[in-house]
Amino acid sequence: MSKSTRHSASWFDMQFIISCISAMLVLLLLGLVIFIVLTAGNLSDFVKENITFSVLISDDMKENDILRLQKKLDAEPYVKESIYISKGQALKEHAEAMGTDPEEFLGYNPFTASLEIKLHSAYANSDSIATIEKSIREGSDIQDILYQKELIDAVNENIRTISLFLLGLAVVLSVISFALINNTIRLTIYSKRFLINTMKLVGAGWGFIRKPFLVRNVWCGILAAFMADGLLMAGAYWLVKYEPELIRIITPDVMVMVVLTVLLFGIIITFLCAWFSVNKYLRMKAGTLYYI
Repeated sequence: MSKSTRHSASWFDMQFIISCISAMLVLLLLGLVIFIVLTAGNLSDFVKENITFSVLISDDMKENDILRLQKKLDAEPYVKESIYISKGQALKEHAEAMGTDPEEFLGYNPFTASLEIKLHSAYANSDSIATIEKSIREGSDIQDILYQKELIDAVNENIRTISLFLLGLAVVLSVISFALINNTIRLTIYSKRFLINTMKLVGAGWGFIRKPFLVRNVWCGILAAFMADGLLMAGAYWLVKYEPELIRIITPDVMVMVVLTVLLFGIIITFLCAWFSVNKYLRMKAGTLYYI
């Protein structure tokens, strides 16, 4: 058997495979939490940007002036999208929804023209909307501005609570991930403690002894991260294929961040765990190894 074949066999033994699978399961759980945290941010933006407030236009305002106002609002940094609904369109939509035409028994169109405005997520809060409302009313023939203040406040409060919870969960799972992977690596290196001591006795330096353990475990972390990332990507692909609208929440940027974060965690955690575990046995005297 050649030297390279023996080296390959010593690396990809059952112990290495089990360590990779254990690390993969932990990184998969960690990656899932990171995925949820990042998509929750996109989901909160999506919800905020779909909350509309209505600018009711006075009947005295001409359509050209309304369109000019809409163009002016579209140029503002806080407006994501605006839709102009004329009096006739509002009447038609109501008639289609309710099955009755108010104009038939009232003799006139009771609805007013309006601009339905969607804001960018950063401005979708009560304080910003109050400032925007004041700005719109100045110099415009506006009848009223309607928005659901309670709904906006509830959405922002719930998003803030959920974000704090997910952040705390991510921190806790990071600690748990480190502990679980550390335990797996410590057991692996524990079985090699007499080999480490023998290498010390023949004069090998700490760096020389430590290197193969670091390289082996970092490779284990990389392989585990790739497996975990593959499962996460497959899951995200299935979700988007099942519901195409989710592409607005599960964006390519989110998946790139998840993949890179899991890979980075896989490398850093396995490196640190191997470093501390090998150093522990390097510091021990030969007699102590028999009692641990």
